[in-house]
Amino acid sequence: MFWKQLWESHRGRLLGLAAAVFLCPIYLFFGFWNMLFCALLLYVGYTIGKYKDLDQGTLLPWSEMKQWLESRWRPFK
Repeated sequence: MFWKQLWESHRGRLLGLAAAVFLCPIYLFFGFWNMLFCALLLYVGYTIGKYKDLDQGTLLPWSEMKQWLESRWRPFK
């Protein structure tokens, strides 16, 4: 029951971490700096999963950025 409840409440975080853990051994065999890259992958996977779990939308406000760029740069006035 615990695993089912954990899966239902934190599915995105678990999938993000699982993907990063799957990719990390590839990078861990190649040195220290790649290990730091692996830590970055873990952080990004967890953060994206957290946003998905909490239904906070996207990590970056793409629509707001698009509107801002369109208002600042209008090549065909």
